[in-house]
Amino acid sequence: MTDTCDPGRPWPMGMHLRDGGANFALYSSAAEAVELCLFDAEGREEQRRIRLPARTEDIWHGFVPGVEPGTRYGVRVHGPFDPGNGQRCNPAKLLLDPYTRAIDRPLRGDAVTFGYPLGHEEQDLARDDGDSAPVAAKSVVIAPDFDWQGDRPPAIPMADSVFYEVNVRGFTKNMPGVPEELRGTFAGLANQAAIDYLKRLGVTAVQLLPVQAFNDEGRLVDAGLANYWGYNTIGFFAPEPRYCFKGTDGGVAEFRGMVKALHQAGIEVILDVVYNHTCEGNHMGPTMCFKGIDNAAYYRLTDDRRYYNDFSGTGNTLDVSNPPVLRMVMDSLRYWVEEMHVDGFRFDLAPAIARDAAGAFEHRTPFLSAVAQDPVLRRVKMIAEPWDLGDYGYQVGGFPVGWSEWNGSYRDEVRDFWRNADDSLPTFASRLCGTPEIFAPTRRPPSASVNIVTVHDGFTLRDLVSYNEKHNEANGEDNRDGESHNRSWNCGAEGPTDNPEVLALRARQQRNLLATLFMSRGVPLLLGGDEIGRTQQGNNNAYCQDSPISWFDWSDEARDDALFAFTAKLIRLRKELAVLRSPHWPVGDGEHPDATWYSVWGLPMTENEWQHPGARCLQLVFDGAADHAKGRADQPGPSVLLLFNGAPEAHLFTVPPETRFGPTWQLRIATDREQLPARRARRVAPGAKLRLKSHAMMVLTQGPVA
Repeated sequence: MTDTCDPGRPWPMGMHLRDGGANFALYSSAAEAVELCLFDAEGREEQRRIRLPARTEDIWHGFVPGVEPGTRYGVRVHGPFDPGNGQRCNPAKLLLDPYTRAIDRPLRGDAVTFGYPLGHEEQDLARDDGDSAPVAAKSVVIAPDFDWQGDRPPAIPMADSVFYEVNVRGFTKNMPGVPEELRGTFAGLANQAAIDYLKRLGVTAVQLLPVQAFNDEGRLVDAGLANYWGYNTIGFFAPEPRYCFKGTDGGVAEFRGMVKALHQAGIEVILDVVYNHTCEGNHMGPTMCFKGIDNAAYYRLTDDRRYYNDFSGTGNTLDVSNPPVLRMVMDSLRYWVEEMHVDGFRFDLAPAIARDAAGAFEHRTPFLSAVAQDPVLRRVKMIAEPWDLGDYGYQVGGFPVGWSEWNGSYRDEVRDFWRNADDSLPTFASRLCGTPEIFAPTRRPPSASVNIVTVHDGFTLRDLVSYNEKHNEANGEDNRDGESHNRSWNCGAEGPTDNPEVLALRARQQRNLLATLFMSRGVPLLLGGDEIGRTQQGNNNAYCQDSPISWFDWSDEARDDALFAFTAKLIRLRKELAVLRSPHWPVGDGEHPDATWYSVWGLPMTENEWQHPGARCLQLVFDGAADHAKGRADQPGPSVLLLFNGAPEAHLFTVPPETRFGPTWQLRIATDREQLPARRARRVAPGAKLRLKSHAMMVLTQGPVA
């Protein structure tokens, strides 16, 4: 029997407690009727079914007395089931509230959540009338209160940031010091052992792989796998339940507690968010939320409206150019900032969100325009993954002022230089300076470039120097998945080896790549685990490996403590060197050049040396006094001299003989060794000779040794 309720209000969207009950509002231009279903405390039995009595424009709404925090609920939408014309309403399928703040269980791709009978000869054109409620995840009503205890964002300037990309589960799943019951959860990341580790490393922000609620695809469940990365979102306001240790609110309080603990340690929280698509997939995917509420409004459809435009490679694309969908995305972003206190976002496949109704990307599209004028989002970090699979989808440098971007060109050119590729020197030099030819023309600062060498999608750092080929057999796709062109180099042997020369070269190459990353202009992003030599055994697409393949191995035999110490030292050194974090682009000419390039002989680089395809040696000075001399800084800072030898043989470098940088240099980093000599031996005079081993670099600074 269907109950009735008061009309309530058409705002705010979703379920919100007030006046002894809750107001519910849902957008659907396709619905002919909407029913709100309330369940028992375990979310198993439907106890009340309430037809929403009011419709204001395309928002269905009602006020339900007696609703309390912890109430489980879902919606059923009555309307056209006409897939050929883009509509897939099916009241037999219990749907999540698009604005739900919490979800009561992890989603696991159950067959009954599909809107059509699996295996039917008419495929998705046939309607399935099986009730999905017994197995479907339920939305959860949450209480709005939380004691933040005066929490304030660290507000670290973008230029001073050091990002640490990590999966909530994998980071603490086996971490010593974290209580076993907390491992792999938000509470585990908030544990003092985890925070102490991050503090020792010195990063300023954790960039969390998706934590908005996501689904495990049926094919992964059938194969005994899971969606580990989480790029399969269904709840844009709800934390992922599997990362929740306990509680009845779906992890909301636990997530907030994690943010508060990290903020108290001075560490920001950046969320990797997926607004380009959902887990409902293509026309053969499940019906869990948007597809059953208003398929044609939420998704971009082709001219044949049975099918979806797919700019993401996952089967569908959210139509963020449509005002109701844009409103949901903007409401979601503001919610995570205002109510969950996060410090910024990294947008997966950002061009797919930033396209207009016709599919074109430019600065005045609805999403980019909405962000540009939003007073809440303007104060947090906005970072784009600047590519998708649509036309003109590679948009590195294409985002407007106020945005930073993952710099895929940095990754490619730095890898090429250190793997001994011809013609790599000029572009490598540009990447060290923050890639000015891409970002400077639009008056964006060097911090617009988020420099990456390795990220979740691809080899870990250790695997990058240990494998020429991917080894993804554990994913169950016959090694067909994942990128085949990795710009990697195994240093002479594929995978594990006992060859001491190969192992020494691999260790040196890891130090080279890390030192390059932290001594470059732009903002460094460190893939979690690279600092301790984490390996995935050559798997470069571990999206489905919620297993030891992906989890951090903290055991003594697996953990590279020397590499951790080296990485932490690099981060500390970067924080000393303001010249690496300057908001100005380095200029290599004039009376006070910011950056000066030298050959292996200590002389200014010639055009022939720049253009020689086999050139592998280079010196660069970032002048710490240049900004002061140009009136852009209150006082001069220390300069930094970088020596690079990407050749397969050792070279004797002549330190630039100029004394304008100071009377002596201090050797701070040498990647051809784990430990530096005594301090006195670190002093290097202008014009001195330094022998640099093959595939190695040095970092020297002008000024006292810290």
